[in-house]
Amino acid sequence: MNELMTARSLTTRPVVTLGGDAVADVKDTVCDAAASRITGFTLAGRGLLSGPLKEGLPWPAVYALGHDAVVIRDRRSLVSAAAALAHQPTLRARVLGARMLTEAGAEIGTVLDVVVEGGVAGRVVGFRVAASRAFVPGPARHRRRVYVPRGETLTLAGRALVLPADAVRHVADDLPGLTALAGGGVPGQVKGPLP
Repeated sequence: MNELMTARSLTTRPVVTLGGDAVADVKDTVCDAAASRITGFTLAGRGLLSGPLKEGLPWPAVYALGHDAVVIRDRRSLVSAAAALAHQPTLRARVLGARMLTEAGAEIGTVLDVVVEGGVAGRVVGFRVAASRAFVPGPARHRRRVYVPRGETLTLAGRALVLPADAVRHVADDLPGLTALAGGGVPGQVKGPLP
């Protein structure tokens, strides 16, 4: 499995060419309607006073998503933002702040961030959640921020994400814990019940 990282950690990450030229910074992440894969990035100019660019970066043009940068082959990988990312909401607009529920309607909490797989995969593998009191049982109530694997299926209903019950039976306290739960990168294959 490639390194896991949060979508918010991608914000302001430099976009660099294979030749080492920094051409932009990531402004926001764009995902498909089912929130299962990154489809691209909106971009900002480099520097403190730079604003948004009219260019975007579609996921197929990404050579690699790394810990320190988003790598592209060359500047020609950037395309018109309107054309490349049309009708696809950013994670911030669609997922962050959304309620997370089980298929049975039990409240898990509120989505704080989305966890994606780096490298060339760009898969959404889980979520960082501000857990509701009902979701975190007994002695573990002090853990208000947990990582929940995505599971095999995911439904977006308005501003709510609905996960299968199996996905929410397993949580982690941090990204390394979520990596272990993901069982080698297959969403839904998790180890270890909620303590």
